[in-house]
Amino acid sequence: METSNIITAFILTLLAGLSTGIGSLIAFVANRTNKKFLCFSLGLSAGVMIYISFMELLPTAKEELISVFGDRMGILYLLLAFLGGIALITLIDFLVPESGNPHEIHGVEEMNKKDPLHRVGFVVALSIAIHNFPEGIATFTSALGSLNVAISITLAIAIHNIPEGIAVSVPIYHATGNKKKAFAYSFLSGLAEPVGALIAYFFLMPFWTSSINGTILAAVAGIMVFISLDELLPSAEKYGEHHLSIAGLVSGMAIMGFSLFLFA
Repeated sequence: METSNIITAFILTLLAGLSTGIGSLIAFVANRTNKKFLCFSLGLSAGVMIYISFMELLPTAKEELISVFGDRMGILYLLLAFLGGIALITLIDFLVPESGNPHEIHGVEEMNKKDPLHRVGFVVALSIAIHNFPEGIATFTSALGSLNVAISITLAIAIHNIPEGIAVSVPIYHATGNKKKAFAYSFLSGLAEPVGALIAYFFLMPFWTSSINGTILAAVAGIMVFISLDELLPSAEKYGEHHLSIAGLVSGMAIMGFSLFLFA
């Protein structure tokens, strides 16, 4: 693995993680949530993730695992890794308290409300950090392959992290009344993604083989499909712009498909 590829993977993972800070800034400068734009963006992110998962990551993982384990066992390990990625992110969602779940919808107009039920400060920051950790591993390991795929995954994760930044900064502001502290916690929680990349680098790279690469790619596909179906699309639905979220979904798939075709 070339050093330049690893550095690029780290940079892309860092950019994806720090996009939570963009969400915080939006919450502080906007008067109301642009629901149409947010619905379309969430759908777009989901479309990119789903397309990449089924059209790029899983086929590559299948090829890698079959080359090592043969046709039948390779397919079995592919399925187990894919479902394992879903199980991992599901477990994380299960362990995070519902009151501090960063994927609960919050509008920026809530910033002016002083509802004591939203005093969840550290819990929310910790929650999003836990959620971002496997996303950091996913972004980093995926970025070790095609640069075109890496940039697309980074963009999708970044778009997904922006509303998370809003979701984190709003309740922390409720808890503290301090915008700087709300931004800092949201910004720092996004650093869990590059930390995940560092863990992947130190614990996976020394043992990197075709079988590990295939397993990780399949697990990453599972994580991204789960995020799309369990978080992004339901979140867009809660804003009441169903058709716009589906338009974003289709647009994300189309953009991803044509970009892979043009730059293949």
